[in-house]
Amino acid sequence: MAKRLLAVGVFLPVFSAQATQDPEVLYNRTCAACHAGQLPQAPMKGDAAAWEPRLAEGMERLVTHVTQGFKAMPPRGLCMDCSAEDYRLVILWMSGSPDT
Repeated sequence: MAKRLLAVGVFLPVFSAQATQDPEVLYNRTCAACHAGQLPQAPMKGDAAAWEPRLAEGMERLVTHVTQGFKAMPPRGLCMDCSAEDYRLVILWMSGSPDT
């Protein structure tokens, strides 16, 4: 019995690992509500001038802002099934950064 539990414990993280979501689909599902121009404080998709100072703060800080909420942005950007990698990819996609 203990061996079975150990085997499940070893392989469970592999099977429960969440695949990253397509940044464009994620943007359309959750981010566009604010980042398509409806909320003036939210940098718009593709607005390099608005994204530049934010990206200069570092990706870790931006992901923390999304995860915890920052100013008008609600915690997790209202995406309850997003991972930190999903946030990183959608930020890069919205900013038009070549790192995508």
